[in-house]
Amino acid sequence: MIGSWIIFIVFALVSWLISHQLKRRFEKYSVIATSNGMSGREVAEQMLRDNGIYGVTIESVEGKLTDHYDPTTKTINLSEDVYNGRNVAAAAVAAHECGHALQHAAAYQWLGLRSGLVPIVSFASQWMQWILLAGILLVNTFPAILLAGIVLFAMTTLFSFITLPVEINASHRALIWIKTSGITNSQTQLKAEDALKWAGYTYIVAALGSLATLLYYIMIYMGVRRD
Repeated sequence: MIGSWIIFIVFALVSWLISHQLKRRFEKYSVIATSNGMSGREVAEQMLRDNGIYGVTIESVEGKLTDHYDPTTKTINLSEDVYNGRNVAAAAVAAHECGHALQHAAAYQWLGLRSGLVPIVSFASQWMQWILLAGILLVNTFPAILLAGIVLFAMTTLFSFITLPVEINASHRALIWIKTSGITNSQTQLKAEDALKWAGYTYIVAALGSLATLLYYIMIYMGVRRD
């Protein structure tokens, strides 16, 4: 039990450190202008045009680092700082979200698999915490409840790992395009790569943290079964 708490604390600390570094880097690169002075919205528009993708809407949303692509509505949602920003950080994020639109247009298998899991994960996220709580409280009398919670949690863990290749591939597409299109130069390209690299770290830590938590619940269930 103590070992499990140590693992949780370590993952929480690492997650906080990466999140802190990510925010610092985006703040740092947000004051470095792009080579052509384009805003995040303009970068996204050009990347879509250059790749022959039409019918995708680009919108501004509230919050910081709230950028995402919605394949159900074909909408690229950019946070206000990215949408209006004329800097390296904004260009990198906007291009990354366009990378998801490119994946969608090319029927990228990992994006399709992740999209297919969204309804299941939404259901699991809504109920699993209550089922897991009930399962732990009643583990000695009704262990099947905990098992059901574990199955639901496993779906969210699987989703986290499927997200990794989706995000990595989107960043790869983005970095190639902003370099070849002249959005960045030899100096700012490295900064764009660094920004997206740290964004990718957050997904890796989230996936590993989810796996560690899943294993913890499995250990509780297996302990009861052995008894």
